[in-house]
Amino acid sequence: MGRRRAARLVGVNERTAKDWDWGVRKTRGSRTYPDGRRVDYNTGVSTRVSPSLTALDKELHSRFLTLAQRETIADMRRAGGSFRAIGRALGRAASTIKREIDNHAGDDGVYRAHAAHRAWAASRPRPKDRKLVRDGPLRDFVVDGLRKRWSPQQICHALVREYPGEQEMRVSPETIYQALYVQARGSLKREVAAALRTGRARRKPHRRPDQRTPRFAEGMVMISERPAEVADRAVPGHWEGDLIMGTGNQSAIVTLVERSTRYVMLGHLPGGHTAAEVRDVLVGLVATLPAHLRGSLTWDQGAEMAAHKQFTIATGIPVYFCDPHSPWQRGSNENTNGLLRQYFPKGTDLSVHGPEDLEHVAQELNGRPRQTLGWDNPAERLRDLLTTT
Repeated sequence: MGRRRAARLVGVNERTAKDWDWGVRKTRGSRTYPDGRRVDYNTGVSTRVSPSLTALDKELHSRFLTLAQRETIADMRRAGGSFRAIGRALGRAASTIKREIDNHAGDDGVYRAHAAHRAWAASRPRPKDRKLVRDGPLRDFVVDGLRKRWSPQQICHALVREYPGEQEMRVSPETIYQALYVQARGSLKREVAAALRTGRARRKPHRRPDQRTPRFAEGMVMISERPAEVADRAVPGHWEGDLIMGTGNQSAIVTLVERSTRYVMLGHLPGGHTAAEVRDVLVGLVATLPAHLRGSLTWDQGAEMAAHKQFTIATGIPVYFCDPHSPWQRGSNENTNGLLRQYFPKGTDLSVHGPEDLEHVAQELNGRPRQTLGWDNPAERLRDLLTTT
């Protein structure tokens, strides 16, 4: 139920219900917050009071040490217990015990449970002022680095070199990114567009491969599931495909390369390169092949292959997709596309080349001697396949 309705049913003001939700206690002339802050109504002055023992003893989460556990640490430490022994007694790692004692031991080196617990409780309240919100030499150094177009990681390491013994002059790359993308105020906000190489004013989320949104509505079969006979090029009839693009990505040519013979086929796309247009051109190209040369097709995850299921239904050829940003998984096709740029330079309009022009270029490439084929040419290798099977 919503807070407003709940407050109305109970008979209190919505603000009072909100205070209850947040753990705010009202006293005469002041409000006390869970972190120990007390705000005076009349003066507006905010003061911090020590939290009560009851609040300190409250178990928040199993990963946090409780007051009772800190008392056990202090008792066992006084008795000469080792970090490992104390850790075993509390079900904690020895490194956790060592870190607790190192962080909260007094000036005399003695660990006291209640002092340690109060110090830990005082360090927990949020929100805290972030490092780069406050004016000072650290913020000035970061802003100066951003103006020089340094990356956050470069700034972080430069601080270590410039101020080797000053721990207050330390900031992590993530803190800088947070200041740019999350806080984005003051002088840092003006540096966002120019400071980072991407020029993004918003942060781009990075997901693990298993968390990525599916590329197509129809599920992809990844290259990891491709049969071994395709990978070792022992069996002919398996193809790699891609598009080469013209000026402004307005025109394109379909390229197909047979993996064992390096035989090239080119498809004409005069008007566009939508998924339907690419599907139709591919279906027309493979229709000229005999059945034993229709093994499989490997493609990248370009949007032009959104109709891959329809292509498979029409031709019986399964399509395998490469991993993102992995052009080497279609090495033969990438190499062939480089050769084709001799005929179709980058930045030119590819729509001016008709089917006859593409056929002529394909014949020239297929007639070139190739070192990887023992100086045979792809046309000869394909002819041998057609005459021996």
